[in-house]
Amino acid sequence: MRISNINFPEKPLFLAPMEDVTDPAFRLLCKNFGADMVTTEFVSADALVRSVNRTMQKLTVADEERPVAIQIYGKDVPTMTHAAQIVEQARPDVIDLNFGCPVKKVAVKGAGAGLLRDVAKMLEITQAVVRAVKIPVTAKTRLGWDDNSKIIVDLAERLQDCGIQALAIHGRTRAQMYKEQADWELISKVKNNPRMRIPIIGNGDVATAQRAAECFERYGVDAVMIGRATTGQPWLFAEIKNYFKSGHATTDLSFEDKKEILKKQIVASVRWLDFDEQIPLQTIENQRLKGIIHCRRHLAATPVFKGIPNFRNTRIEMLRAETLAELFNIIDNIKNPV
Repeated sequence: MRISNINFPEKPLFLAPMEDVTDPAFRLLCKNFGADMVTTEFVSADALVRSVNRTMQKLTVADEERPVAIQIYGKDVPTMTHAAQIVEQARPDVIDLNFGCPVKKVAVKGAGAGLLRDVAKMLEITQAVVRAVKIPVTAKTRLGWDDNSKIIVDLAERLQDCGIQALAIHGRTRAQMYKEQADWELISKVKNNPRMRIPIIGNGDVATAQRAAECFERYGVDAVMIGRATTGQPWLFAEIKNYFKSGHATTDLSFEDKKEILKKQIVASVRWLDFDEQIPLQTIENQRLKGIIHCRRHLAATPVFKGIPNFRNTRIEMLRAETLAELFNIIDNIKNPV
């Protein structure tokens, strides 16, 4: 599989863009565990053209995580075009267009999945961005707005005609949000359309190695994109790759190894959000830090602590901790139940 001049191995695995999740620290962890391509958090085109500091920070990419895509969202042609040109200066490998975000504050305003109700504008934005930049442009979208408008088969062809070089499809409508099961049969219908020439990347409900393998074998997609299931377990990519090779969804990571990975991610988050310099942790371990709050969803979602008896109170304490000293003391004292 190729996206422009980017070559991927057989059965490539992509990290889906997720707001407040796919920051540089998490992307690099996923890359090191086998993700073949990673994508940033959602980047607002409007905020980019206004040079909002927090949004500009999202353009930070490292060579170690390549190939990496920066994903932008917006609702009008001039803003999206200008934003794409700003993004190009950050030197990602790909610019991805977000036509799938279902959250109300994005979709109701006509951006993200909201453009599924204005296909003409979606296509106009796509064509304008492709023409405005020299690097590959891809897109991510959903099946349609609701059950009465599952337009993805025709839409995929039209997006291809606008010049995108790959299309990721989440197997739900906007109305479904993240409820019910993702419809991979319809993703497969797009992939098997003889008029489609670009890679089709399937997304939705891939939480195990077995399911990832099934998506390749049964639905024929060119790549599988994994989102929520990676939260709190970036090693999921390694488990899947091992399953492809040996039939066993395992890694060599121990319980203590996984705890150390979570701690490493927290430290990287703190470095990214709270401090620009690599100052000694001892000087900040008792400070209240934004990076800790940012990582709480990973701590809440991680399967590492599942099955530990009477863990509820410890979990609450862990998610309320505000300093590195407090949080790491809690994590260090959690024992493997096995």
